[in-house]
Amino acid sequence: MSIKALKYLLPLTIYYTCWLSFSLTGWVTWLPMLYAWVAIPVAELFIHPNTKNLTAAEEELARHNKLYDNMLYAIVLAQYVALAYFLYSFKISNLLWWEKLGRVFSMGLLCGTFGINVGHELGHRVNKFEQFLAKSLLLTSLYMHFFIEHNKGHHKHVATPEDPSSARYNEPVYTFYFRTIFFSYLSAWKIANAELSKKGLSIFSLKNEMVQAHIIQLALIGVIYYYFGGLILVYFLAAAFVGILLLETVNYIEHYGLQRNETTEGKYERTMPHHSWNSSHVLGRILLFELSRHSDHHYMASRKYQVLQHHTQAPQLPTGYPGSIILSLFPPAWFYIMNKKIKTIKKQSE
Repeated sequence: MSIKALKYLLPLTIYYTCWLSFSLTGWVTWLPMLYAWVAIPVAELFIHPNTKNLTAAEEELARHNKLYDNMLYAIVLAQYVALAYFLYSFKISNLLWWEKLGRVFSMGLLCGTFGINVGHELGHRVNKFEQFLAKSLLLTSLYMHFFIEHNKGHHKHVATPEDPSSARYNEPVYTFYFRTIFFSYLSAWKIANAELSKKGLSIFSLKNEMVQAHIIQLALIGVIYYYFGGLILVYFLAAAFVGILLLETVNYIEHYGLQRNETTEGKYERTMPHHSWNSSHVLGRILLFELSRHSDHHYMASRKYQVLQHHTQAPQLPTGYPGSIILSLFPPAWFYIMNKKIKTIKKQSE
């Protein structure tokens, strides 16, 4: 067993705070939000980023160490246990409206941080079992079309006008939400339909991945309604939406204002590390399973999270992902800091 791998148990602290939120009342229902959006961003202001990469030998060992994979598999179980407890907690508690809201946002944090983020990591694997787990996690946020659009759309079109998940220069996050959610959904349908057309199948075929995703998601909604009722179903839908907004905020900060050069009409240069914002702040890296080493992820999408690298030519976010997410919610402050960085990047490339 690798001791280094055990650092990725830290994300379980988020599940622990959510367990407290679902078990207790009062301000504790908001504990996960305080932990994720206050304690961690503040701590990262005082912890120096770690840009060190693994040696070739260390990378080889890490790549084949099953413990890294097993921790992701365990997240699937933890996510569904947390979802079940979240739903059940409303049946056994008499809560004030703001306590209910605290639990909804706490579950939303799990939907975004683990449901979609870990689903994203597993969704890049070629193993069918791991892809099944990826879709199972995405189901908890009712965002299964992400599996299609992200792998076959976003990674192909990232940092170009064709990508709905790449934020444009001077685009506020609040308008980005509308554009990315709507057009990413449409893109997923276009991709799935095009694949069926090549096979001579109807877009309404049960082999259509988008049709499958909608049937499975409706089934989950039906099960929750049957066992917990309409009101608790609304709480779940709200939590899933919070998770979706968290994902799209992450998308926003990852590619804001960066563009690939067009080589010929409709074709662009290869995606390089400088086409994604990177962050080597330690806590954000570990809690999000190295998602913040995003430059290398787009440069080499097949790399597993534990071997992602820091690139000196990759543009750096002003702080870790949690702090950058908070910053993005205040567009004037975000533009003031990030637009300066983009202008500097453009000058250096001239």
